[in-house]
Amino acid sequence: MLALLLAGAWAGTPAWADHAYALWGRPLYPPGFAHFSYVNPQAPKGGELRLVSNLRISTFDKYNPFTIKGSAPAYLAELMFDTLLTPSLDETATGYGLLAEDVTVAPDGLSASFRLRPQARFHNGKPVTAADVRHSYETLTGPHALPGYKTLLVDVDGVDVLDERTVRFRFKQPNRELPLVVGALPVFSRDWGLENGKPKPFDQVVTDVPIGSGPYRIGPVRFGKDITYVRDPGYWGAKLPVRVGTANFDHVTVKIYRDNTARLEALKAGEFDLMRFFSAGDWARRLYGKRFDSGQLVKGEFANRLPSGFQSYVLNTRRPLLQDVRVRQALGLALDFEWMNRQMFYGSYQRVQGLFGNTACETHGMPDDRELALMEPWKKDIPAAAFGLMTEPPRTDSGQTLRDNLRKAQQLLRDAGWTVQDGVLRNARGEAMELEYLDSSESGIRQVAPWMRNLEKLGIRLRFRPVDFALYQQRVDKFDYDIISIAYQGTNNPGQEFADLFGSRSADTEGAGNFPGVKNPAVDAIIKKMTEAKSEQELLPACHALDRIIAAGHYLIPQWSAGTHRMVYDSWRLVRPAVVPAYAPGETWVINTWWARMPPRTAPAP
Repeated sequence: MLALLLAGAWAGTPAWADHAYALWGRPLYPPGFAHFSYVNPQAPKGGELRLVSNLRISTFDKYNPFTIKGSAPAYLAELMFDTLLTPSLDETATGYGLLAEDVTVAPDGLSASFRLRPQARFHNGKPVTAADVRHSYETLTGPHALPGYKTLLVDVDGVDVLDERTVRFRFKQPNRELPLVVGALPVFSRDWGLENGKPKPFDQVVTDVPIGSGPYRIGPVRFGKDITYVRDPGYWGAKLPVRVGTANFDHVTVKIYRDNTARLEALKAGEFDLMRFFSAGDWARRLYGKRFDSGQLVKGEFANRLPSGFQSYVLNTRRPLLQDVRVRQALGLALDFEWMNRQMFYGSYQRVQGLFGNTACETHGMPDDRELALMEPWKKDIPAAAFGLMTEPPRTDSGQTLRDNLRKAQQLLRDAGWTVQDGVLRNARGEAMELEYLDSSESGIRQVAPWMRNLEKLGIRLRFRPVDFALYQQRVDKFDYDIISIAYQGTNNPGQEFADLFGSRSADTEGAGNFPGVKNPAVDAIIKKMTEAKSEQELLPACHALDRIIAAGHYLIPQWSAGTHRMVYDSWRLVRPAVVPAYAPGETWVINTWWARMPPRTAPAP
């Protein structure tokens, strides 16, 4: 998210302060703009938004969203912690000054400086200072924070406090993305976590109320039931161009329900105002009742241009049974997406295609000369298939059938030393091919069952193992699983975060994001090329090369995605802006830009 060096290479470009930073090209909004075009600057303040958590599990046991252990409430980080820069929702790769009134990138690209706004204040009334920014950075890269921050910021050499309101981030090497990365870091007060005037270790800052500078504070909390965020009427940034028309609700209440059925029935009963749907079955068959008939509850499908992400089954290559690429490919051939989409998903999904779907980095066809130049030096470490047509998921609707795919899978397994003996697939040592699919919900069996049946035809036993979320999270953090499902978020601006997802260093770091356990020097080198790209023309070949290597390695079995946000909302209580921004991120768009109908309509007496 941010902007300055507008075009060309780093060297020879003068440094200057600007209101925004754009990774490529110029910011959409010029200096002095009044507000983002997709907000209503006259939106009234007041009322309440009631919704359910967007997290895999709703319950929470801490207020600190930046540490490994425990679960923080949904939306806390977004609502309570301002950042130096903030994105707009109708463009990509640009950040506008929020805590920072301007940003300056050095001519050599080795540092970025931010000048803080003099009016910026934390919730305790103290000014946001450069020392707080440095403290936040050092805490997030310390031993007690989520390890992904350390990976994301690996090329930051340090932070200097130049004066009370000016902070400089030093970089180990030029990297156009880093000003955006550091500009998006949450900033919190040095007073957060003080005990008797001394700071506690960050992992012991658990239920201490966060001291941020965002538009909301924590209000009433009923553990196990709900949490309410209360709009700060004295929010320091309310009149900034990037905040006009946003944070319109006085209260945002996030409710907790035990399961999806309870949530759905509570929605129909009017217990909350908005719910996003990921189940095609629920969306197609279960949304009915008097509140739908009266027009109070509305089904809205909001198209967007967000990256499709790469939701996938993840195969843990740390497990001996999954270390052979032929075995992993065979597992993928047994997944019949086209049948599932027809019979289970009402035709509402598209198959995930690689890491960068719906972005400029999406990969097709044969590699060009620039991609080959990046891959050739690492030829011995790269699957041969990566040098041919882009590896795509198998299909059963274009001349190929499931039977054809299973025959191919059988041959791959035979080549890998696996044969069926008495109906069970075994290797030369007599070991059976038995794998476990780990899930945090018993309802996950519905989606995985067709795959399990197809694998049985190959002699492979896939056990479904549901566990409670706490144990699930613990096992995932320790990489203690064979197969899990991860809804990876996509990005228009891939960079250092992919070192956390696929880099060798993160493969052995507990709590890191390298779930498949990829350890490949070629992948490390390509990711480095991505982060060092000085132009989009340099970035794209590196993205394509990485996409080809991961796809040909069959570390992930692609699942499915949709190009719309499917949400049911209470039209008698909520009003939405006329413009739907192209990169609106679901519920966050609602929380930030919708407003309450005042007074709300009420149902007629029976």
